[in-house]
Amino acid sequence: MTYRELYLQGQEALKCADIEEASLDARLLLEYVCGTTRNELLLGGEREVTEGQIAQYLHFIGSRAKHIPLQHLTGTQNFMGLDFKVNEHVLIPRQDTEILVEEAMKHLHDGMRILDMCTGSGCILISLLHYSNDCTGVGVDISAEALTVARENADRLLKGKAEKISFVESDLFEDVEGQFDLLVSNPPYICSKVIETLMPEVREHEPLSALDGTEDGLYFYRRIVAESGKYLVPGGVLIFEIGYDQGKAVSDLMIQAGYREVQVLQDYAGLDRVVCGIKSRK
Repeated sequence: MTYRELYLQGQEALKCADIEEASLDARLLLEYVCGTTRNELLLGGEREVTEGQIAQYLHFIGSRAKHIPLQHLTGTQNFMGLDFKVNEHVLIPRQDTEILVEEAMKHLHDGMRILDMCTGSGCILISLLHYSNDCTGVGVDISAEALTVARENADRLLKGKAEKISFVESDLFEDVEGQFDLLVSNPPYICSKVIETLMPEVREHEPLSALDGTEDGLYFYRRIVAESGKYLVPGGVLIFEIGYDQGKAVSDLMIQAGYREVQVLQDYAGLDRVVCGIKSRK
C-alpha cells in the first residue's frame, strides 16, 4: 500500500465517524506514525509503507474514530512554539490561551515571581519562564496527576531553568506561600449544565475538574479574585482566561475588589478571552 492510499483510507474512516477535521487528523496521524512531514504526501505519496506502519496507523485511526483526542494519541500538543506532553489528566492547551500568555509577557520584567493558579499541563507558566529572563514561578493545581504532567513538561522544556519553577498541590491558595508580581489563571469556567453539550473529545476525555466552573461558571473567579490580594504585591497583575460571554462578569468582580486598569481582551476570532487588572498600590 502506498503512503497516499493509506492516508485516503484513514481520511475516509474518520469522515464516516463524523470527525470534524477528518482530513487534517488523518494526515497528522500518518506523519506521526511514519515520521514524515506534510511534503511527503504532496511529493512522495507513491512510496510504499511497511506492514507495521499500516497496522499502527489503522489502530490510531480506529481510536480517533471513537473521538479520542488526537493529542492523546500522539501525546503532545504545540503551544507557544513548545511541544507539551498531554494526557487524560490535563486540559489540552488551546491556541486561545496563547492570548493570555502574550498579554502576561507584556507585564514581565526580569526577576519577577509568577503564580499560575490551576496550572494543569503547566503550559502557561512554562511558556512564560521559557521566554523570559531570571523569572521564577509556582504552578498550583488540586490534581496530583496533573502536576506530574506539569513537572515532566518543566523538566523537558526548561533545560537550564528547571530550578526556576516549582509546583504545589493545593486547593487554590490553601497551601500557597509568599507574594508574587504576576498571577495568571485559566480556571474551570464552563457552566455545569453546558458540559453535556460539549464535543465528546472534551466531554468524555478531558478532566471534568478542569472544565466545570459550577452553576454559573464563575465560582473559581470569585474565589481567586477574593483571595488574590494577599498574594500579589502592590502593583501586581492578575490575568485570567475567560469564556466568551464572561468578560463583564469577571471584570466587574475585579473592579469591585479594587483592581484598576481592568480590561477585557479578545482572541483571534474577536471573542472576549482574557481579563487583566492591576492591584492597587494603596
